[in-house]
Amino acid sequence: MPAILLFDGVCNLCNGAVNFIIDRDPAGHFRFAALQSEAGKALLRKHHFPDTHLDSLILVTDGRVLTRSDAALAVARGLSGGWPLLAVFRFLPRPLRDAVYDWVARNRYRWFGKEDTCRLPSPALKARFLE
Repeated sequence: MPAILLFDGVCNLCNGAVNFIIDRDPAGHFRFAALQSEAGKALLRKHHFPDTHLDSLILVTDGRVLTRSDAALAVARGLSGGWPLLAVFRFLPRPLRDAVYDWVARNRYRWFGKEDTCRLPSPALKARFLE
C-alpha cells in the first residue's frame, strides 16, 4: 500500500516539496492529498486530527501516522539518490528537529508565498493524488 502524504495545498513551499518528491519517487511509493481537500480532511479525522490542522506534513504509512520532522525524514528515506542519508538527523532530539520544522512552517507563507486555491495535479500525475 502506498504511503500517503498530506500537505498544505495552498503553500508554495509544500507544493514545491511535492514536486521534488514526485521527481525522486519513480516507483510511485508516495501518494498525496492536500490537507484542505475532502480526502485530506477525511484522513485527518480518521487519525484523530482536527480538519483545520494545516501546519504540518502528515505521513500515513504502514499503519503509522508521522508528523513534522518525523514525516519529512521518513519521506527522505523513501526517495531515490542520496536523500535517505538525511535519516541521520533522526538521532537529533525530536524537540530540536520539530522546533526547526515549526520555525519554517510558521514562516513558509512569508518566505515562499501561497496560492488562493489548492494545487491541481496534471493529468499525468492525477493517479498519485487522492480525490
